Amino acid sequence: MALQLWETLKEAITAYTGLSPATFFTVLALLWAVYYVATGLFGSSDDHIHQRSTAFEEQMEPLPPPVQLGEITEEELKQYDGSDSKKPLLMAIKGQIYDVSQSRMFYGPGGPYALFAGKDASRALAKMSFEEKDLTGDISDLGPFELDALQDWEYKFMSKYVKVGSIKKTMVPVTEGDASGEASGAAETDTKQTEDGPSQTPVTESEEKSSPADTKEE
Repeated sequence: MALQLWETLKEAITAYTGLSPATFFTVLALLWAVYYVATGLFGSSDDHIHQRSTAFEEQMEPLPPPVQLGEITEEELKQYDGSDSKKPLLMAIKGQIYDVSQSRMFYGPGGPYALFAGKDASRALAKMSFEEKDLTGDISDLGPFELDALQDWEYKFMSKYVKVGSIKKTMVPVTEGDASGEASGAAETDTKQTEDGPSQTPVTESEEKSSPADTKEE
């Protein structure tokens, strides 16, 4: 009975595929091997990616709400450059400080814009510069095109991030040279008044009574 079934199967394989039974089973075995290897590669890769994403999600903690800092100095702002993971990640544009913690992958350590964190990067953003000398809030000598670019950045930050404070403006101390300059200016003013002539002094009542005529009569 089994032999009869085998003969019938061979005849069917030859009739429907045009291949001999040996060739047919060889091709079938190759296809199965290819399928096994392919599912092993892609399946393990997907599992690995899934495991990594799961581990990353477990490590990620929900971000705390932004804390309003008020006015702080540029030196104090440097403490929020992302080096301390317990502190928020801050960045300033045109003196206004924003919490960019939600974009730590960009502004945090190792990110493409990490050097902007903890600083007022107005000039660098306007010029699209990554040079250390441009990491400042000084935009006094920028052109119209650069100021427009900076304005676009500011609008982006205002719509995406929470403003948490501003940079305290430091008063420029009066140096000794400035003080001496003011003193010399005052001295020049006094000298000029002296050169113009003596100032008129009011005549007292006793001087009015004593006239040249009275002196002569005496």
